[in-house]
Amino acid sequence: MSIIRKRSAAYKAYLPSNVRDNQYILAEFSLTDELLQQLSGKYSDSKTQPYYDFYQQLATLLFELTDEVEIDNCLFIANDKLPRVRFCQEMHQWQTNQQILFYYDPMNHHLKKSFFDGCKRAKKICLLFLASGTDIRVNAASFHHQVSQVVQKFCEKIQLDKSDVRLRDHQHLTYDLFAKNKGCTTSQVHKLRAINKRYASQNVQLPDYYSAMNYAVVTLNISNELLQQVEMDSHSKDPYNPLYTYLTDVFTMAAKRYNLNNGALIANGLVPIVRYSIHEIVARVGELQMLGYNPEKSPCGIISKWNASELTDNVQLIFVATPENSSDHGFGRFLNQIEQAIQLMAVELEINPTKEELMVRFHQHLAYNY
Repeated sequence: MSIIRKRSAAYKAYLPSNVRDNQYILAEFSLTDELLQQLSGKYSDSKTQPYYDFYQQLATLLFELTDEVEIDNCLFIANDKLPRVRFCQEMHQWQTNQQILFYYDPMNHHLKKSFFDGCKRAKKICLLFLASGTDIRVNAASFHHQVSQVVQKFCEKIQLDKSDVRLRDHQHLTYDLFAKNKGCTTSQVHKLRAINKRYASQNVQLPDYYSAMNYAVVTLNISNELLQQVEMDSHSKDPYNPLYTYLTDVFTMAAKRYNLNNGALIANGLVPIVRYSIHEIVARVGELQMLGYNPEKSPCGIISKWNASELTDNVQLIFVATPENSSDHGFGRFLNQIEQAIQLMAVELEINPTKEELMVRFHQHLAYNY
């Protein structure tokens, strides 16, 4: 192979053919006194559920506008919970104190539903749009443009200044690193360009000012075989400290070996949420482990957060792209580095690729105000 071909191959990711695409878009805006007054006929303190009619009117308007452009999956959320979307062959929703999770199959499921408490005033309103059908990544720009038009019409109908709306475009690629060992012998080639460049190639323009985050989350399940590799004292106050220390050492070694210097190991039972932040943030917020990164700055290094008194079902390994990972060649090289690091970890941890999964989810997020 020539040097040119070798360099070209390094910038492409060869993912298993059963890789799953996902895209969802959030449009969020604050529930202000002005907005309540704008629809004053739908709000009354004298009613048992003073906000019910108000929320219902907004939800009905959303569903009517999405019907016009044939968007099959959208949700109206006014309960101040963090929406999260995942693939599942069976459709269902699940709520915790801080989260609302949606499981669905883009190929088969259709859902239009509201989530609110008519007795409570939410801090913000969230309109959630879920991509459906096939070729989700190919059609991502078209879906974004379609949602953007719906949101702008929604704002016009309720006389909301569209500059008050924050749009968040989330896209994932999910696959098992060991898919080939389980019989998936074919692969797909991905160049993994940045969202703005993919959209520009399809004549979908974004605002001049936006924030973008690109990262991968790898789920490492805690198996009995893994537990047997570490000596632990069940009578200790922190019995799992040796396990998490061992995993952190292996993770750090593998990450540095492949020049991945922006990462985190989360083993405290919290849900890691990666967000753009001017300043680095590592904080617990209830059920959530908030990780704030500024991708334009120098790498923040490798951090670990664990609870030594509890055994988690799995460990989340997070790799955040830096400016060096975000070149014109795309993120293929970044994802290849991650795969090499995780393969090295799998060898060190004696993980059986035919029996166990190492799920990789590559995230590309983009957010802006109109």
